[in-house]
Amino acid sequence: MEILILVIFVLGYLGIALEHPLKVDKSAFALLTGTICWAVFVVGGHGHVPDHLSHEYEAIVTPSEEIAGEGVIQFEGHDESVTKEELVDALKEPAGFKEGVQYTTSSFYEFRLLHHLEEIASILFFLLGAMTIVELVDAHEGFAVITDRIKTTNKVKLLWIIAILTFFFSAALDNLTTSIVMISLLRKLIADKPTRWFFAGMVIIAANAGGAWSPIGDVTTTMLWIGGQLTTPVIIANLIIPSLVCLIVPLVITSFTLKGEVERPMKASGAEHYVNSTSAGERKLVFFLGVAGLLFVPIFKTVTHLPPFMGMMLSLGFLWLVTEVLHRNKNIEEKNHLSVIAVLRKIDASSVLFFLGILLAVAALQEVGHLLVMADWLRVTLADVFFIDLAIGLLSSIVDNVPLVAASMGMYDVIPAAQAAGEWDPNFVQDGIFWQFLAYCAGTGGSALIIGSAAGVAVMGLEKIDFIWYLKKMSLLAIAGYLAGAAVYYLMFML
Repeated sequence: MEILILVIFVLGYLGIALEHPLKVDKSAFALLTGTICWAVFVVGGHGHVPDHLSHEYEAIVTPSEEIAGEGVIQFEGHDESVTKEELVDALKEPAGFKEGVQYTTSSFYEFRLLHHLEEIASILFFLLGAMTIVELVDAHEGFAVITDRIKTTNKVKLLWIIAILTFFFSAALDNLTTSIVMISLLRKLIADKPTRWFFAGMVIIAANAGGAWSPIGDVTTTMLWIGGQLTTPVIIANLIIPSLVCLIVPLVITSFTLKGEVERPMKASGAEHYVNSTSAGERKLVFFLGVAGLLFVPIFKTVTHLPPFMGMMLSLGFLWLVTEVLHRNKNIEEKNHLSVIAVLRKIDASSVLFFLGILLAVAALQEVGHLLVMADWLRVTLADVFFIDLAIGLLSSIVDNVPLVAASMGMYDVIPAAQAAGEWDPNFVQDGIFWQFLAYCAGTGGSALIIGSAAGVAVMGLEKIDFIWYLKKMSLLAIAGYLAGAAVYYLMFML
């Protein structure tokens, strides 16, 4: 069963990579891969729970004999039907289990799927909210506030401007949101698709590099920050220079090869585009409210400790209300395309479904235990923390960096540096070298492949970038920057 799931994942991965030669949309392969992996996991796992889940399994229930050919979880007493809600409540709180109630392993696996779906749904709603806000600002011509101030058409100068903006926006927002915003800007600045794709590839590299040195810039850095492995001053002070080098190196390389001027897209009126349909005041108001709403999300999360998508939905709801009030006195023809309802019709649903399929597939690998085995193998085989983190970063370009970092976090106990005695490896205490370098590697290593990061997946969906094209044009640049930043960190703190 474990091998079969791995084979399905590899075949699905190849289908995504060969989207254009096969002439089949990548979202179809992603959804098939995610759902089939889970189906095989559940069907092949009857009566058997993977070793890494057995502790949780046995802590709350007692395995009993097989009934009707299916492994069960039961207490002494009579059988009784159990609703899904009762099972979820029971698994969240062991005291919630009822004596005499029978629980099947299928129900246990359903709970595990719902556990992952909670995180996946949070990401998808976050993505949907961010895309809607950006599209709403775009519908109001709000990005003209920035694009009108970028006068240069020189490719090299424009690339540096876009990359630096992305780098610092990503630290203030996060790499996923920033990528969505910057793609909207690029569509206003560059008409030629191949050129825009190249700039979009640099946006991925810049967004991931910018997110690595901020506690709220990348989900893996946030995990290490919330988990207590790293503190804010250390994250910023020790990772900003390696992260900046990770971006500067690809920029310098491309500066010698990129030539010519960019062609600005022509503004045109059409069924879905209206030139100067809003006033200058309206454009500025919606732009600044949109940016403020995106910046508000990490603040909301810090204050309330609610998932980020809640802050995104709050910002979307507020902007929705403001735009409805703003245009309430206009006739239908003038305001119809400026409403959130009209904007939602323009959202690329296929990219959201692609994200769903990819995350489901990676969650299946995590449940089977492949990612834990991989992380443990790295720890035993490579031994040196520098090479362990370096390998984890490159692996995160193939599978999601979140479960890889989660597995790494589970391998070592975190002790505050002030309490660490001589028997503790200083690399693994709070703010230790291992955790710092892990934040850098997991945050930036995903740029090596376009589906190796949330930013890359979002850009791939929005711009329809080909996997093979990115592999040929951008992967070596991303790896060069990744290794250069790693070398700088090594010289600064590990030499």
